[in-house]
Amino acid sequence: MARPPLLGGYFLLTGRESFGERMLRRRLARGKEDPARLDERRGIASVARSDGPLLWLHGASVGESVSLLEMIRRIGEERPDLSFLLTTGTVTSAQVLADRLPARCVHQFVPLDIRPWMQRFLDHWQPDLVVLAEGEIWPVLLDETAQRGIRVAMINARMTGRAHRRWRLARRTAAALLAGIARVQAQDKVTGNRLISLGLPPERLEVTGTLKEGSAALPHDENERLRLAGALGGRPCWLAASTHDGEEVMAAEAHSQAMRSWHKLLLIIAPRHPERGPAIAADLRARGDRVALRSAGEEITPETRIYVADTMGEMGLWYRLCSVSFVGGSLVPIGGHNPFEPAALGSAILHGPHVDNFADIYSRLSSNQAALTIKEATFGSSVASVLEPDEAARMAHAAWTVCSEGADVTEQAMDLLMAMLDRVD
Repeated sequence: MARPPLLGGYFLLTGRESFGERMLRRRLARGKEDPARLDERRGIASVARSDGPLLWLHGASVGESVSLLEMIRRIGEERPDLSFLLTTGTVTSAQVLADRLPARCVHQFVPLDIRPWMQRFLDHWQPDLVVLAEGEIWPVLLDETAQRGIRVAMINARMTGRAHRRWRLARRTAAALLAGIARVQAQDKVTGNRLISLGLPPERLEVTGTLKEGSAALPHDENERLRLAGALGGRPCWLAASTHDGEEVMAAEAHSQAMRSWHKLLLIIAPRHPERGPAIAADLRARGDRVALRSAGEEITPETRIYVADTMGEMGLWYRLCSVSFVGGSLVPIGGHNPFEPAALGSAILHGPHVDNFADIYSRLSSNQAALTIKEATFGSSVASVLEPDEAARMAHAAWTVCSEGADVTEQAMDLLMAMLDRVD
């Protein structure tokens, strides 16, 4: 495959290791890289490759990678000869995956899309099939795999409007890169149409829905759930999940309003970026809120009004404890986060208007009265009304029904990958 034309010097820049080293230094200084595993970002493996066929799956961050775990487990049961490499690009994702990897699966940080580093990575791992989750288009990766004759599939594909507008400026480049992808399973028709407009052959596309619908329910520590339930002593509680800067204060103000109807109500805040926990707690305390911080070992007491759950890998615990969940990244223009995690665990769902990243899913939930769109001004009254046991149970059941209807997405992805692996064999 001929290398695609340059896109504003991008391919020239990303072919130079000096560019990558500068990027790594900046990310390391910002705490976005693991210094002990930095060589993995240069394509230097920290573990040996297993013998036999290898399936490489890449998910950008926590949500994407966790959505792959159930599928890896099930494919592994069908193919005991197969090993798995799961790559991600964030420190948080590595922490979450550390204790959750299925059998014969190893995690590595994905190398930056620098040609010498990607070549080194592929030389070591020699994958039989590459699976990209979500909609990232990696120029060097796609070029190198095409030159080596390694087939690539894209599952759970989602392309944002911003990414589409960027690639429209270089349609020839996009078409050349998309030619290296054998099959695409898209989350929605919008993504499918955007990929086709950039040059993906329509016969390679299938719209299946989001893989997160078919993921196993988030795990939890049952002993810890029982302990926390005991500490609550029957108090009602609600969750502000995956919040971003600004949403914690909005949730705290909504909580104050809701407490007029629910006097013993507890708010649990689980920020999208747990490292923000101490700062969030400090800000809320400055407002006069009585706050406990989980990372500091502080316990929930009868006086605690807000519990900041700034730990990794415990979302399954918070969704199980709370009958109502606000899914963050939606009252600020982030684009929203995955609503299927609370839906699968019996929590009624509230969200703001900014849900572009999951527009189809939220539309389905809304049309089934399984989620409620709120505004900052109505946040508190919405929490108070949805906390009513009958309403919370009705919404949670409706959301679970919508979630269950999408469980065949994992089956479709498995069928595709198994068929592609058979062709490799």
